[in-house]
Amino acid sequence: MNFSSDNVTGAHPAIVEALAKAAAAGPMPPYGADPISERLNARLAEIFEHEVAVFPVATGTAANALSLSALVPPWGGILATDEAHVEVDECGAVEAMSGARIQIVPGVEGKLTPEALAARIAPIRLGDQHHVQPAAVSLTQATEAGTVYTPREVAAIGAFAKERGLRVHMDGARFGNAVAGLGCAPAEITWKAGVDVLSFGATKNGALAEEAVVFFDTALAANFLYRRKRAGHLVSKMRFLSAQLDAYLADDLWLKNAAHANEMATRLALGLIDLPGVELDHPVDANEIFVRLPPGIADGLKAGGFHFYDWGAPPADPARDATLYRLVTAFDTAEASVDAFIACAAKAADSAADASPAAESA
Repeated sequence: MNFSSDNVTGAHPAIVEALAKAAAAGPMPPYGADPISERLNARLAEIFEHEVAVFPVATGTAANALSLSALVPPWGGILATDEAHVEVDECGAVEAMSGARIQIVPGVEGKLTPEALAARIAPIRLGDQHHVQPAAVSLTQATEAGTVYTPREVAAIGAFAKERGLRVHMDGARFGNAVAGLGCAPAEITWKAGVDVLSFGATKNGALAEEAVVFFDTALAANFLYRRKRAGHLVSKMRFLSAQLDAYLADDLWLKNAAHANEMATRLALGLIDLPGVELDHPVDANEIFVRLPPGIADGLKAGGFHFYDWGAPPADPARDATLYRLVTAFDTAEASVDAFIACAAKAADSAADASPAAESA
């Protein structure tokens, strides 16, 4: 009944079981010297088909802020969309940890494009000590609009960045949803496309508190141990973070969880789009739906006990009076809950139609 966020969910039983096993295993070395943590590099290197340097952290904010701090100097700029989580939802953490400045770039369906990046950089005098110097691009996969960059789109940004000496960071809080939606190898939308470092998310997809910073250019990780410690994100009992990621990767659990969440989002969107006055603002590529609902439908759903976020955007057409809402599905979203949401929305639409002036006059 709760479609407000994939953060409202619990944890996958396999991950909880892995934590219990780690707790029962007895003493282990702290600070990542345990055997569970030590095998993560090899596991992720296999998944990404590339040498990696992996650093577990507990939050996505830490993963984004710390990884970007390794890419940019304090006088640098980080190019990101106006909707990017690093800009809107992290309370200045990126700036605090890096000293750098986020340089806003208009997005298209939540995505950066080489053309928009070029237009943003054009007025900056490169090499001028008075100007913040662009140093990195940060893109989100899946995006804050629920869309997904294709391998070609990531590669185009990677090529743009390489030509200009910029590093590329990917905020992958919903990376599993992107990979599952695209059906591609993880390498195709990361290092093969020019990504230097990935914030590899697990919390939204079945873990309790688990993200990882994954460097594909391992030279960039040379001082990361110190950055993580200085920022307060070196967990003493690291095995409990690593055990989550270990279970998350086992038997492709991360992809199975993401595929289910995506399937439920598609099911939900298809059930809503034929209702009167309902429109999607963006394609549904992963597990987020941005949908405009007339007041009668939105009010009926809320009265029916469903939870979802009012996204605060004014009507695209004021005459239609439809407001934007965000719906999010997750690894444990039940088909029955999706179908109940659709049925409630349809009932509310019928009630609104019956109460309309046209219906009354008829």
